[in-house]
Amino acid sequence: MSEVIVGIDLGTTQSAVAVVDSGFPILLANDVGRTLTPSAVWYGGNGEVEVGDEALRRSGVDEVVTSVKSLMGRRVDEAGGRLTGRGVLRTAGGDVTPEEVSAEILKSLKTVAERRLEKVVEKAVITVPAHFHDAQRAATKRAGELAGLEVLRIVSEPTAAALSYGLDRLDECAKVAVFDLGGGTFDVSILEMREGVFEVAATAGDTSLGGDDFDRAIAEYAAGELGLEFWKLEGMEKVRFLNEGRRLKQALSEQADGMFRIPFLGEVPLKVEDFEKIMEPFLDRMEASCRRAMLDAGVDTADLNTVVMVGGSSRIPVVKERVQRVFQSVPDLSQHPDEAVARGAAIQAGVLAGTVREVLLLDVTPLSLGLETMGGLMNVLISRNTTIPCKAGEMFTNAADGQESMRVRVLQGERELARDNWELGAFEVPFKPAARGQARVGVEFRIDADGILSVLARDVTTGEDVVIEVGSAAVDVTEAKVEQMVSESVEHAFEDMSARVFEEARLKADELLPAVETALAQLGDVLEEEEVRRIKESREAVLEAIKKRDATLLKSAVEDLDDATEGLAALLMEKATQALFSNPQD
Repeated sequence: MSEVIVGIDLGTTQSAVAVVDSGFPILLANDVGRTLTPSAVWYGGNGEVEVGDEALRRSGVDEVVTSVKSLMGRRVDEAGGRLTGRGVLRTAGGDVTPEEVSAEILKSLKTVAERRLEKVVEKAVITVPAHFHDAQRAATKRAGELAGLEVLRIVSEPTAAALSYGLDRLDECAKVAVFDLGGGTFDVSILEMREGVFEVAATAGDTSLGGDDFDRAIAEYAAGELGLEFWKLEGMEKVRFLNEGRRLKQALSEQADGMFRIPFLGEVPLKVEDFEKIMEPFLDRMEASCRRAMLDAGVDTADLNTVVMVGGSSRIPVVKERVQRVFQSVPDLSQHPDEAVARGAAIQAGVLAGTVREVLLLDVTPLSLGLETMGGLMNVLISRNTTIPCKAGEMFTNAADGQESMRVRVLQGERELARDNWELGAFEVPFKPAARGQARVGVEFRIDADGILSVLARDVTTGEDVVIEVGSAAVDVTEAKVEQMVSESVEHAFEDMSARVFEEARLKADELLPAVETALAQLGDVLEEEEVRRIKESREAVLEAIKKRDATLLKSAVEDLDDATEGLAALLMEKATQALFSNPQD
């Protein structure tokens, strides 16, 4: 009998657990008969912990931790003031980390599965937003481990939704866009399905965009109408505004107008047209991500067979309208918006358990990974949107005589210069002192099926390895910064490439100029006067181009100097050969 592996959608506002039964994914109901458990945790002063609906019932009276997913793997300064200086949340029950809060939600889902299946559950597949970076994925995995689960695979949410959509279409070939708008995150992925293989071509999105933001925008609007400043609200007053914003958002998804009410403060009428105006900036951000995903995948709307919409916030009519406008087709709403991701996670779990066959999932990495090389350049080893798991490596050498170690600086980003990308980690690789260019260090990047990066550096001479897992050291990056990185790589493409050309030519010049000086000192009197003059003029042209920082001019000048010194190089080779034969080694 195959082992039990559950699929879990650890969501911002609600979570779910599912399992494959008789070849089909089913969601498991909790104690109150619901398949969706609110992602809410309450900590009592005496160590009590309540999760889900029980925790939410305390909302408005006690502090309840919600939307913790947005804090996973974040630095304090990325957490919008929700974390203390030690990176924890303060509760009545003491300080807790985001991972510990998520672990309580996962424990609750584990218990649901064990009660329904009447079996011990120890293994799981957990979903995350496609644009979760290494630290966020690693934090999710740690949360699973704290909950007593072995996390076999981390799967991107839109990819899981595509699995759910495509399970009964395994004999079809199609290109599908999956639009996943949840409570706290937004993702869009372009996938190709062919005979049971699900391959992600590109992904884009925003890990800081979802239904919570719409609630807050309504609350801010209403507070302003009531003569208040939302950001000044504190504690339960802010919670009441946000809860009312959520209620009104849902109401305006089904009716033409509504009323924002806060007892003892007042009422604010809101028409659906007002709501759509509030939504406009968010819709523009979604549209930009959709167009970027299509551009990265090399497809246009005519190439797509269907657009699948999932995630609770995809129910909002104005969102559906914008999706239809962007993709120029009526979106497929056949998947349950709140359940599709959990079903997909269960399918992947079923594949790992052997209960689902003929399905292969190929995900991608959302940003390029590389390291810094001489001249401060970014050397890409794994390009953005490369299918994972994957690995890539390259050989490097020492830049100076007697060098005893090499600093490997791991970078993530899309820019040509190292300084414009994000540093994920750095470490020293020691080796025996050697003449310039003689030491050999091999560097290999590996991204596992969960999207977590590890880096291996090996001294080829001794065979000694240095290995780090970057997942715990990754820079914490908001999706706004990811989008900014990608946009800037396009905006500055010309000047970035010019800077790379200049640095590469300058490095060549740094090698060539001293060699030319030495060679002229040794053999200048042997050369024709015209040849010496041409070499000196070419050398001056190189120095002038460096001074002007003109990439095109420097590249051309270096090439000219290389051509001008061909005869000199031949004489040096001849002299070296003669010396070798006149002083043979025993």
